[in-house]
Amino acid sequence: MVSRMAEPIRVTVLRGETVESVHRVQAVAVRDGQVLESAGDPGFVTFMRSAAKPIQAQPLARMREDLDERDLAIASASHLADGAQLAAVEALLAKAPATEDDLECGPFQGSKLKHNCSGKHAGMLALCHASDWPYEGYRLADHPCQQAMLAEVAELSETTDMSTAIDGCGVVTFALPLDRIAVAFARVDERVAAAMRAYPELIRGPGALDTSLMQRLPGWTAKGGAEGLLCAASPDGLGIALKAEDGQQRALRPALGVFLNRLGLDGSTFGPVPITNSLDEVVGSVTSC
Repeated sequence: MVSRMAEPIRVTVLRGETVESVHRVQAVAVRDGQVLESAGDPGFVTFMRSAAKPIQAQPLARMREDLDERDLAIASASHLADGAQLAAVEALLAKAPATEDDLECGPFQGSKLKHNCSGKHAGMLALCHASDWPYEGYRLADHPCQQAMLAEVAELSETTDMSTAIDGCGVVTFALPLDRIAVAFARVDERVAAAMRAYPELIRGPGALDTSLMQRLPGWTAKGGAEGLLCAASPDGLGIALKAEDGQQRALRPALGVFLNRLGLDGSTFGPVPITNSLDEVVGSVTSC
């Protein structure tokens, strides 16, 4: 049961000593399917966006025992197209087997491989190969690949009360209450979660909140999503989800620190974020208050 119902976490942007902007962050923590703590409305509905990638990688992990941790990590990633990340995508594509031409995400800087969801798409192609599904149209809602993704989210979240739409990379994305998102993320398959923890730098990159959380909190798994979503799970089964109402990612780091403290955990690693100008001078901060 919820131990305390609080207002959403208030994150302010200070320039000098003056408040320039204010963000509101909804947050929820669950264990064993039950809400333990919330800031705002646990039933706040939002799209999972890329935070669903570890869940979408689960059918792949079950069907392809030949894949290693790097393969499953890049399938769960929203990468920045650095050399190591692109090499991981290429390796997973080769194991699919498939080529860049088979990817149905759009190009970034002239390359489908550089699209930040190319690892997920490579994983979906590998799943199609293992399942004898056609590659063509694997991103579409009526394809068995996307039907499998929908079923996976429904099973882990324990709800079919969700809406779907098309994500930025062309596949299906899922909208459901924040507490159900946290429940689903806490149940991510250990093989996938272990792969993410083994390669946190593949999941996003240096300085990214999900990568940093896994590097700084041993045993935790984390994945961010577009429009200000962060999901994380502790090694003892705690699941949390935070959503910036206005979609601003910058609000999440200080809000995470506050929420971890409310849960009796050490959130000091995730404090105020300095704002610098073009001269690298600190001119303000993003902080909770």
